[in-house]
Amino acid sequence: MGYNNKTYAICDIATDMAKVDFSQVSQSNGLTCRRSLDDTLFVIKYPTGVIPTFINNGTVVPSEILDHQDVLALMATPEWTPEEPPE
Repeated sequence: MGYNNKTYAICDIATDMAKVDFSQVSQSNGLTCRRSLDDTLFVIKYPTGVIPTFINNGTVVPSEILDHQDVLALMATPEWTPEEPPE
């Protein structure tokens, strides 16, 4: 299954990380999640159309739900990717 068939959820590390059932997402645990540079947010991905039960029942309420194109744009922002050092 390609990246275009995945949905990406942006979640809060402090309130949501412990509530994620990693058997329902592509990441194996909290250490394998992409994190924002300030270590406050993380990303989980799952097949489009298959909403994890912990999101569906409101246990975890993502701040954003994105498709592949939108998550790539978010990951390119200074909050998620460090600036290249000047040469």
